[in-house]
Amino acid sequence: MKTCSDLGALQRYSLNGPTMGSRYSAVFHAAQGFDTVPLAQALYEAVDDVDWQMSSWRTDSDLMRFNALPPGEWMTLPANLVWVLQTAVQVGAESGGAFDIAVADLVQAWGFGPGRKPADCFSREALERQARVSASAALEFDFDAGRVRKRQPVRLDLGGIAKGFGVDQLARALERHGIHDYLVSIDGELRAAGSKPDGSPWTVAIEKPEAGVREAFSVLELGEGALATSGDYRHFHDLEGHRVAHTMDPRRAVPLDNPLASVSVLAPSCMLADAWATALLVLGPEAGPALACERGMSALFLLRDGDAIRQLWILEGRVQD
Repeated sequence: MKTCSDLGALQRYSLNGPTMGSRYSAVFHAAQGFDTVPLAQALYEAVDDVDWQMSSWRTDSDLMRFNALPPGEWMTLPANLVWVLQTAVQVGAESGGAFDIAVADLVQAWGFGPGRKPADCFSREALERQARVSASAALEFDFDAGRVRKRQPVRLDLGGIAKGFGVDQLARALERHGIHDYLVSIDGELRAAGSKPDGSPWTVAIEKPEAGVREAFSVLELGEGALATSGDYRHFHDLEGHRVAHTMDPRRAVPLDNPLASVSVLAPSCMLADAWATALLVLGPEAGPALACERGMSALFLLRDGDAIRQLWILEGRVQD
């Protein structure tokens, strides 16, 4: 608990800026007169590095250059990108393939990639019919040399994990500058540490899963850790008279279509929270909660039931009444 003298010495600061098609934000408390200029530059560089390494929208990003390589050719990659790829492959294996970064062709075919132009129905059906190759099967790592190659011709998309990693990088930048009480976010993915000056925890909202509505469905206190949400209500479009969500079901090679409106996951890192929120959403209203319980996870499942939304809380692997 902070003392009265601590409360008087601390001031609230807020820094933000554009990144990855969205905005990043850092709210923190530090001594009055704290010089924010070096920190603001560090925060910008932290997320800019992630964007240059992992963006599907920059043709010269490390990810896109790797995507352009033929199978069998090694490429030395930044350590952070190797780390994210390795984590993505691990979550993919542990989720039974519900999370898979080898979906760039699907994302593009359904109109969610660069250009936002969907392929014709024949091309989409061809992708659905062809044998799927997962990232775990396609990627080979040489960790000593920091390089990766493809065993088979796949293209990767890190949309389900890169923003979470970006949030973690914001947190690391703050820690390096001596800031240990903060709340950072990118596009609703959050990570917190410490507390407010009075010792109370950070308060964050989980959005109501309704398109065009930015209202809180639930509010919770976030201590040390991260919260990420994956849902079908913010990024979607109408295609040939049907609403199509941006999240792909890699097992079926089609956009996700199940009764879950959103899944929010609490985890030690935002990278893990981000990836697992997507995985549990794809698994659906039965397999998702079952796996969360099996793994001892904490997650909030919001399910559509007609015009109503039902919630299912799982805390450390136990369903809450």
